[in-house]
Amino acid sequence: MTALMSLVRKDLLQYLGNRRALLINLLAPILIAAFFGSLFGGKPSGKPAPVPLAVVDQDDSALSHRLLTVLAAEPHLSLQRLAPEPALEAVRRGTLRAALILPKGFGEQAGLALFGAGPQPQLALHIDPSQRSTLALVQGLLTQHLMAEVSRSAMSPQGANWQRLREQAAQADMPTEQRAELAQLFDSVAKVQARSAAGGEGTEGVGQGLRSPFALQEHEVTAKGQEAGYNGYAHSFAGMGVQFILMLGVEMAVALLLMRRQDLWKRLRAAPLSRGTLLGSRVLSTALIALFSFVLIMLAGMAVFGVRVLGSGIGFALLLVSFALFTASFGLLVAALGRNPEATRGMAILATLLMVMLGGAWVPSFVFPEWLQTVTLAMPTRWAVDGLDAMTWRGLGLEAAWAPCGVLLGASLLCGLLAWWRFDWEE
Repeated sequence: MTALMSLVRKDLLQYLGNRRALLINLLAPILIAAFFGSLFGGKPSGKPAPVPLAVVDQDDSALSHRLLTVLAAEPHLSLQRLAPEPALEAVRRGTLRAALILPKGFGEQAGLALFGAGPQPQLALHIDPSQRSTLALVQGLLTQHLMAEVSRSAMSPQGANWQRLREQAAQADMPTEQRAELAQLFDSVAKVQARSAAGGEGTEGVGQGLRSPFALQEHEVTAKGQEAGYNGYAHSFAGMGVQFILMLGVEMAVALLLMRRQDLWKRLRAAPLSRGTLLGSRVLSTALIALFSFVLIMLAGMAVFGVRVLGSGIGFALLLVSFALFTASFGLLVAALGRNPEATRGMAILATLLMVMLGGAWVPSFVFPEWLQTVTLAMPTRWAVDGLDAMTWRGLGLEAAWAPCGVLLGASLLCGLLAWWRFDWEE
């Protein structure tokens, strides 16, 4: 029994004595749990971020103005008034989730459509294909506020449109019996409103059961048109590719530290090779392996799961090359900062998981809180995942790849310079 307790005590002291391992084992689950908790629940008092929505008012009527005022005050929406082309371009690039277009004649047609005396105006809602949940939210809020505003306008005899609606309804192409019932409805509303003005009961609820005053047409916006759509596999393969290629960079760093432990590094330094040749060879070989691996991962997605490069093929290739170089320079930096293989592997894996998690590889970045979406722009992984999304299912052109490639190459250069500065050549 004494021997058993001694062995247990030895293992506990050894585990607690390794502060780096203890820190990783405790810190990693805390950070990851906090991250997912903030995305999918958080505190009960937390409020969801408002949905960024563009509105194009082609009608410019009193009704459309009132509707925009109400929608701007809606806490679940972040409203922007834009022209048609900028609005659609913002949705196409993912900076806005949806764009609502109010057509010409909307104000005149909505009142008649409410009573079934005319066609429903066709409102177009252009959405980011990855934002299917936005459609239900926007449609619900739009129906709620539009019904209220149209009813308030159409059901008020003092309103400017009341008499015109009565005249247009009387001339509408409908059966005589239905026209008579509609005229009776207008007369009844007028009597209720007059009684309310004299101190009687109000008219709340008038118009319940009437037809919706609009029809909503849904359009998915991508550079290739409606047939492209959102491909969840494309995002998943991009995200998981980024994660496991970065893990390859960590293994490169650990292998370099093992070379030092086994005195292989001293033998290489004894050879007539410059420092640039020694480190450059590691960077180049790691980058080539990373590029080869990433290409195979994406080819598997294309062959089995329908992943397609709907945007620029050149941009897609440049992104893979840029990320491969970032992986190699990141691995070199890890090796330069690490002390021994065991501790370095743990810390590097934690750093990689945090970069991947905040980069939107596990869950798309558009579900992040607004403040976190801004903060994660500092992560090269965020640019890599967003860039690959742009080249695959979003179908964007080569111009959409320049910024992600620039960030990845800049991060590669920074990691390489830091690694060169901190690398211990004499060990």
